Amino acid sequence: MLGGIRMSSVAPIATVPPLVELAAQAIWDKKGFEVVALRVKELAQYTDHLMVASATSDRHAQAIADSVEEALRLAGHKAVGVEGRSQGRWVLLDFGELVVHVFHRPVREYYEIERLYRDVPKVDWAQV
Repeated sequence: MLGGIRMSSVAPIATVPPLVELAAQAIWDKKGFEVVALRVKELAQYTDHLMVASATSDRHAQAIADSVEEALRLAGHKAVGVEGRSQGRWVLLDFGELVVHVFHRPVREYYEIERLYRDVPKVDWAQV
């Protein structure tokens, strides 16, 4: 449960795409937390996977976003769009097949973006 959001009991994603795993590692490297990765390609036409992470502050969210962008750039994936970096409360990184949302935790709790995708498969990080 995240800030009152009850995550679905949908079966976890069996195999995690390398791009998703790389983004998650970049988030954890900067001490991001509450990392959720969802497979949304059956619902959304704009991406295959959606990742959401929390940060302790606006500057922390900016640092996490920078880490993800750099790690994926080094692996050959350029962001096609970045929004919200200057404010840091909610940073969106669009890599085409993966969209990463990094939230300052109170903002994440307010928007509850996972609620929109509660019925899609998510990564069980304990099994990865």
